[in-house]
Amino acid sequence: MEKNKKLLIAIASLIVIAVGLGILTFVQFRKNSEMTQLFAVEKEEMENEYSTFATQYDELQVQINNDSLREKLESEKLKTQRLLEELRQVKTSNAAEIMRLKKELKTVRAVLRSYVVQIDSLDRLNKELAQENTEVKSKYHAATAQINTLSAEKKRLNEKVTLAAQLDATNIVAQPLNKRGKKAKKVKDAKKIAVSFTIVKNISAETGNKTLYIRIAKPDNEVLSKDNATFAYENTQLTYSIKKYIEYSGEEQSVTVYWDIQEYLPAGTYHVYIFADGNLIGQGAFSLQ
Repeated sequence: MEKNKKLLIAIASLIVIAVGLGILTFVQFRKNSEMTQLFAVEKEEMENEYSTFATQYDELQVQINNDSLREKLESEKLKTQRLLEELRQVKTSNAAEIMRLKKELKTVRAVLRSYVVQIDSLDRLNKELAQENTEVKSKYHAATAQINTLSAEKKRLNEKVTLAAQLDATNIVAQPLNKRGKKAKKVKDAKKIAVSFTIVKNISAETGNKTLYIRIAKPDNEVLSKDNATFAYENTQLTYSIKKYIEYSGEEQSVTVYWDIQEYLPAGTYHVYIFADGNLIGQGAFSLQ
């Protein structure tokens, strides 16, 4: 009887143990199943994040012109794509590998964020530089316009000063003279041509030795000249008839020069031009009959 009782106790104990193991196994199975489902969800979320990050690297590369930075972004994108491919190959039951890739994802996220911040800073800096460049160009154009205006004003004033300093010949009288020094009425009686004029007072003009050039042009515009002597005028050489040296003091000064007639002179209107310091300072005319 005692023996049967012990046997029953042993059998009951085994049953309890078996039931306990069964419950434990069921709980562990259910726990593993839930973990697998959790890893499956996490894996899908991680795949989506990896794909999103790879796309963002492409978008960042489009935004920049810096070749060095673009190469770094390309390298990080390839790394992200490699990790994504590894994740796709991992089974949901491989918890260790999923946790490793989850840590890698955290690193990728941090690196991407740092590049976003860096590119955003560069973008702001570029906008500031572009704004500064626009302002500098605007100031440059304004300064250039002002300089051009000042240059034009300076040129105008210089021209006024130059004109103010230029000698001026007035009261120009040219007439033919006969052998007695009287005005000749006919061409055949003319022996000289006298040209008289007045250099007006000019306190702005430079004083000192001056060379006057007088051109006497016949009716056909041929200039009376000895040996075709010339002087410089506006980047060319002009033939002159008479050259006269004077000492100019700034005060009014009368000048008379003579041309000895040794050639045939036709009847008609003759023109006289007076030059000094490279400028035409006066002109007149007379007639021969």
